[in-house]
Amino acid sequence: MSVCKSAVILAGGKSSRMKFDKQLLVIDEKRLIYDLANKLENHFNEIIIVTNKPEFYNDCSYKVVVDEIKECGPLSGIHIGLKSASSEYVYFLACDMPNIDNNYIKFLKENISTLYDVYITKVDKFAEPFHGVYKKSLYEDIEKFLLMSEKKSINRFLDNKVVFYLNEDDFNRNHFDLNIFTNLNNQEDLKNFINEVGLNRCY
Repeated sequence: MSVCKSAVILAGGKSSRMKFDKQLLVIDEKRLIYDLANKLENHFNEIIIVTNKPEFYNDCSYKVVVDEIKECGPLSGIHIGLKSASSEYVYFLACDMPNIDNNYIKFLKENISTLYDVYITKVDKFAEPFHGVYKKSLYEDIEKFLLMSEKKSINRFLDNKVVFYLNEDDFNRNHFDLNIFTNLNNQEDLKNFINEVGLNRCY
């Protein structure tokens, strides 16, 4: 039985480069964050959205939470996501990551060992913190780290954690899709994504 039954979508960013709030992004007549949540329901019993604007989710059937530790970037979102989740391990992605790989998620869930705190991927030697799995109990260490450290990056926090890194060879061998790490950071990213997949952006 999998120890990873919860998934968290982080939606608390400032969206300054996109020029509008990415939480409201609609692609192919679907609000992206709800489309992601719907797909994640195929794998997880619990879906949590972390947002700085809970009023955007009055029509939402998912659990919606707000950062407890403010202005600390995505690590504060991971903190409250872990704290709010009900399972021992939790899957994380961001609301501007439009691609899901079902086989990748299944692989992670089936291969979690409690020996590791985190499961993430390295691409070109850079760690990808999302589409990754984090141990729930880490929220206590994250809280201490955010309150005490000047540099609040995810990678810095992970320096002294037991991390299992997947790599590009793992993706090639298992036919996983590296496009899950695509981010829609700005208007150009959005335009390129729409053109590549042949969809329509509504607003």
